[in-house]
Amino acid sequence: VQLQASGGGLVQAGDSLRLSCATSGRTSSMYAMGWFRQAPGKEREFVAAISWNGDNVYYTNSVKGRFTISRDNAKSAQYLQMNSLRPEDTAVYYCASKDTKNHARYYVAASQYDYWGQGTKLTVSS
Repeated sequence: VQLQASGGGLVQAGDSLRLSCATSGRTSSMYAMGWFRQAPGKEREFVAAISWNGDNVYYTNSVKGRFTISRDNAKSAQYLQMNSLRPEDTAVYYCASKDTKNHARYYVAASQYDYWGQGTKLTVSS
């Protein structure tokens, strides 16, 4: 299984950006997805998660109301729409997937995820 994250870049505070994550080589029929990020000098942290059926999502407090996670199972892709970006959002963003038998469950802990993308860098200037 391979995950390919893309869409990062350099933006200004207040701008919007959408990250994408494409999945290939999957053998499991159902998988939850998540986004994590790692800022310079900091540990990787949870950002957002979505269930297989897309009905259930969860966000870390700092991005609630600004970020939206979504997925298109037909395209084996997930997205992270980021609005009102702030300098503190600067980080490398990673997508991750978790094989699951529960179509409605999302996962928050990084240790729960089975596969990871290579990361895409976002820099938000003030």
